[in-house]
Formats: sequence, structure tokens, C-alpha cells
Amino acid sequence: MHADDIARPLAGWTALRGPVARSRTARTARPRPAAGRGGKPGPGRPRPPRGTVLGGLRALHARAKRAWDRPLTAYYLILGGSLLIIVLGLVMVYSASQIKALQNGLPPSFFFRKQLLAAAIGTVLLLAAARMPVKLLRAFAYPALAGSFCLLCLVQVPGIGETINGNTNWIALGGPFQLQPSEFAKLALVLWGADLLARKQAKKLLTQWKHLLVPLVPVTFVLLGLIMLGGDMGTTVVLTAVLLGLLWIAGAPTRLFSGVFGVTAVLAVLFIKTSANRMSRLACIGATDPGTNDQCWQAVHGIYALANGGWFGAGLGASVEKWGELPEPHTDFIFAITGEELGLAGTLSVLALFAALGYAGIRVAGRTEDPFVRYAAGGVTTWITAQAVVNIGAVLGLLPIAGVPLPLFSYGGSALLPTMFAIGLLIAFARDEPGARAALAMRQPGVRWKTMRRRVKKRPSGER
Repeated sequence: MHADDIARPLAGWTALRGPVARSRTARTARPRPAAGRGGKPGPGRPRPPRGTVLGGLRALHARAKRAWDRPLTAYYLILGGSLLIIVLGLVMVYSASQIKALQNGLPPSFFFRKQLLAAAIGTVLLLAAARMPVKLLRAFAYPALAGSFCLLCLVQVPGIGETINGNTNWIALGGPFQLQPSEFAKLALVLWGADLLARKQAKKLLTQWKHLLVPLVPVTFVLLGLIMLGGDMGTTVVLTAVLLGLLWIAGAPTRLFSGVFGVTAVLAVLFIKTSANRMSRLACIGATDPGTNDQCWQAVHGIYALANGGWFGAGLGASVEKWGELPEPHTDFIFAITGEELGLAGTLSVLALFAALGYAGIRVAGRTEDPFVRYAAGGVTTWITAQAVVNIGAVLGLLPIAGVPLPLFSYGGSALLPTMFAIGLLIAFARDEPGARAALAMRQPGVRWKTMRRRVKKRPSGER
């Protein structure tokens, strides 16, 4: 029997989806083809010498693959990526908001100081979430959902709700501070939905479609209805994406998943058709001219800002579009100002950070054995990536302007606080993986030395 007659099995990857649609795939390696004459087995494909360029690239690829598969990779990607996005966002908020503040008769650093205060409070929330046990998170889910319902109802009470740019989605807290309850509803939906699905999975009820949909879908639709009363179409899109993400992770059948998606799409078309403002935003997709009555002014000037940036940008603080040409340069269209001042290199860096954050969240959700952690990590990842896609797609002219901020990046304390708390959850989940716990334990002072000394004592006396 030759060596090429022996096949080496490879381990399959466990799918991310839940008990309804979980499947495994097994692959086997192909035997090496025989080479030479007379039927003698050959050495197969020869490896390139180490000194060549191809050999160096293969060695670099192998080292990168080993580093990528380490147990702490997701932990460092979430921690480092989110911190870089927050810091770069603070810099861009300061640069993009100065002219807006001066136009409103405020100090140039007014918006930056508010965002810095929100980031400081968000850091406390992030650290608290990173240390919070799972049992406490699950107990917090129902009060968070009830509080979100109450706040969304208060928004519609005359005298309490505040209207900004045509949308009634804020509660005035006094002075320059406002609260947007719909941003906290995203976090509440993720925690409550994850706890609900985890409890039903423990009872093996997710194989029945009624338990998969009820009460998750009706409660989410009530949240969407309360948010749509204020006219916030962008947040409803993000919450819908979170709902679909939870159903996908739970393993909803294709027919059921398609049915929920179809009903949601029909409702979205109905809401768009009944609003002239939303129809005008839909008509501005891919626009290159402001059009009649300048209805596409914001979309077109967002493209102008990106075009002015070129490869490496005009320089930090040198944006032209923020001088009154581009509305909301520090909130919805901060990505356009980033492209104008930092160029294509800056925008690609932001995209790479969000891509790394999304990959790390999917990795955490796919490797955990705790159902609640899997649903919560998947819900948070869906929330952040979907909102980033909606915001950046609107700036690029590929999607209608939905009025949602870029997560962790745009100005807005109501959006930053729950998002940083959600990042803290991802950090806690990534650190709680078995391999990550062992790696972090080895990095504590004295642990490695004691382990090595214990190993040395077990060796025979004749060995060094």
C-alpha cells in the first residue's frame, strides 16, 4: 500500500445557525497524484525554496493564519477596532462640527465637548458590560424592554416629545441635552430577543414555527410602529435587520424567514409610498445633480465631498463642504467629511475597522456554546454592521438617506451610549471563550513562571 492511498480527514466547521438549520460538512483530502514513470509514486508538488519570493509569501501567509486563529484574536479585534473607531470619530466630530457650531452662535468645540462627555460615560458603561455576568444581563432584558416601550410612548406625548428635522423622536432633558429612546430600543431588543430564544431553545421549542415567531415578531412590530409614529424610517430599518438576524441565527426555515422578510418589505413600501419626503429621498439614489428645488442637495454634496478628497484627502480640518454646503456634516454625513479630509485612505481605514469588528462578532457568535451569548453576539453584530451599511450606503449614493448615524463614529450621545454598552458585551463574550480564558489566565503575573517551574520539576534529573 502506497502513502497516496491513505486519505487524511479534515475537521468540519460547525455552522453558526441554530438548532433548526444547524448542519455539518465533512471534507476529505485528496491523495497526492503519482509522479514519475512505471507507476512509482512521486513526491507531489514540490515546495518552493525558502529563499524565493514565493516561499517568503507562503511563510508570511502561514504566520498570518496562525495569528488569525489564536484564541484572543476576536477579543483584540473588538477591543482595538472599537477604540480606534471611537477615537477617530472624536477627531472627525471636532473637525466637522466647528463651522456648524459657529453658525449657531456656539463655541467651536461645543459639539466635541458633548461627544467627549458621552464617550467618557460610554467608557464606564463599556467596562461595566464587560464585567457583567450573563445571568445579570438576562435579568436586565425585560426591564430594558419595558423601559424602552415607556420612553417611546412618552415621545408622542405633546410637550414631552421634541421634533428635530421633521422627526419626533427625542425627549428634552433640559438645556442642550436630548434623549433618543429609539437608540436604546435597539439594545433592549437584542437582549430580550436573545434571552427569549435561549429559553425556548433550552425547552426545544424552536422547531415549532409559532414558538419561533411569537412573541418575538409581534413585539418587534410594536416597537417599529412606535418608532414610525415619530417618522424615523432609518431606525426601523436597523431594528428590522436585527429581527431578521435573530431569526437567521435561530435557524428559521427559509419559507418562514422569507415570509417575515416579505411582510416587512411590503410594510416598508407602504410607508415610503405614503410620504413625499421618503419618496424624494428614494429618488435621490445615484443622483449627480441637486434637481428641482434642490431636493437632492445633501446626497449630491456628499458625493462632492468624497470626490474632493482624492487619494489622501485635503488635510484634517480643510474640508470645503462643511462650510454650509453639506447639511449635518458631523452626524449623518460625517463619513463624507472623512473622505474629503482624509481621502480614500481614510474611508477605507474606517471600512476595514467595521469589517474587522463584524468578523470578530460573527466569530464570537459561532464559537460559543451558550445560546444566549450566541444570539446576543449575533444581534449586536447585525445591529452595528447594518447601521454602518445604511449610513455609508446613503453617503455613497447607493441607498436612500435614512438619517441614521455611523455607529461609534458620528456625533450623538444617545447613539453612542447603548452602542458602547453593546461593544462591552462583545468584549465580555470574546473573553469568556474557553481558549481565550486560558490565554488570559496565562498572562497574569506569576502564572507562567509557576507553570514552567512545575514542568521543570517533573523532568528527569539527567535532563536540562
